[in-house]
Amino acid sequence: MFVDFQNGWPPPERWEAEPKPLPNQRRESIAAWIIGFNLVMLLVGPLAGVTLFDAIIAALRH
Repeated sequence: MFVDFQNGWPPPERWEAEPKPLPNQRRESIAAWIIGFNLVMLLVGPLAGVTLFDAIIAALRH
């Protein structure tokens, strides 16, 4: 089998990712609020779910 290395395909162009935007004060504040909200929901969510199940069981009993 003959391989022609003289007239081969040109190498692909190098791909460079776009630079990520730098965090500023507003983005840091939004990220902090989102993390805080998730932490609060981590504690409050299970309690709300239990309360909902209790309400459904109470409604079915009467």
